[in-house]
Amino acid sequence: MNPTPTLERLRFNMIEQQIRPWDVLDLEILDLLAAIRREDYVPPAHRALAFFDMELPLGDGSVPGQVMLSPKVEARMLQDLHVQKHESVLEIGTGSGFMAALLAHRAAQVLSLEIDPVLAARAAETLRQNGVANVEVRNADGAVPLPSGPSFDVIVLSGSVARIPQNLLGSLKVGGRLAAIVGDEPMMRAHFVTRSTESKWDTIQPWDTVAPRLLNFPEPSRFSF
Repeated sequence: MNPTPTLERLRFNMIEQQIRPWDVLDLEILDLLAAIRREDYVPPAHRALAFFDMELPLGDGSVPGQVMLSPKVEARMLQDLHVQKHESVLEIGTGSGFMAALLAHRAAQVLSLEIDPVLAARAAETLRQNGVANVEVRNADGAVPLPSGPSFDVIVLSGSVARIPQNLLGSLKVGGRLAAIVGDEPMMRAHFVTRSTESKWDTIQPWDTVAPRLLNFPEPSRFSF
């Protein structure tokens, strides 16, 4: 009879069998994924699934789409943003707090907005227990426009939207990057937008995935004539 895999073996398999094959090859990112205890951020009912290639439900199920994104999506997004130690980050959709923890180890400061007060409080406490001191979790609706003016080097939407929120682009500093999963099921694409000058934004769409919607962001009209 084979022994039950240890958490470290499951973590190793997650990195080698899910994340590396998804072209996440940055050694610093891989080391970070090996060091941060993903299982600490997973709801207790789903902890046995912490290292599986799947989204995990958050909350009590009363609000649709509240999930922890799959490990490979979080890892690829983190790698492709190229977050630097001096940079400030805004995350929309704290969820479990795991992505905020990853971002915190790469950045100077992270502000993470979560619309669900229960999830916000739980994520803040998990981050505190894991010694992550440079994240502020704020119970707020990320779809509400921010004060005008460039404020962040990096903006991450930890969920999907129908289109890039234009107000968030104005919150990027020159040289700043925004990452979002954009489109409709069954096909969405990761968008990475760089503010190259005060008035110019460049976009690349390097990979496909699907993710649940972030709440309250605009949806295009479904009517046709």
